[in-house]
Amino acid sequence: MSYWSHRKPVQRTRAVDVDEVARSAISLLDEGGLRALTVRAVAKHLGVAAASLYSRIESVDDLFDLALDRALGDDPDIREAIAGASLPDLMLTHYRHLVRHRWACQVLGMRAPRGPHHLAFSERMIVLLVDAGAADPVGSAYALSNFVIGSATAAPMVDDERTAPIDAGSAPVYARLHAEHRTDPESILIAGLEALHARILLPAGDPPTDRAEDHQG
Repeated sequence: MSYWSHRKPVQRTRAVDVDEVARSAISLLDEGGLRALTVRAVAKHLGVAAASLYSRIESVDDLFDLALDRALGDDPDIREAIAGASLPDLMLTHYRHLVRHRWACQVLGMRAPRGPHHLAFSERMIVLLVDAGAADPVGSAYALSNFVIGSATAAPMVDDERTAPIDAGSAPVYARLHAEHRTDPESILIAGLEALHARILLPAGDPPTDRAEDHQG
């Protein structure tokens, strides 16, 4: 259950501020990843008793929800993109956000984002897809988001991908082309987004152009 579906009302004048809780959780996640985030660790970071946090949250899952949404809301590039970016630029900005907060990809794999900042982001995606004439705006948004999240998840291993040797005896064509290729994760992401965007905007039932047909004389 998402934090946003069971938010606890403030019952004390000196109750812990939820935004402070969220930002403390972000700091812990940025520094130590998912394992670093516990209710006790956030309480220590804030200088309060762990019991006081339970007046605002129910479990560490709530901390993941709060951190995920607050990190997005605090990102000025995301706010600017929501206000006026094209769909490809919006997705590229989200990719860069996820690369900066590597833990966010893992949280998105566990928790459906339902906080106000993620809803604003999703609303902008859907509106842009509707305006562009996408036949299935929600399905298209899932496809784009999944591609971006997957790309951001893989981004940290780019250096290893560049340097890890490939056995030419097992994969000769791959080894030759890999040696010539300059791996740039953002360029790969942009090419993929362009391909997805073009496919999304095809009329319903219209298949992608067959490459064999393209090369017929």
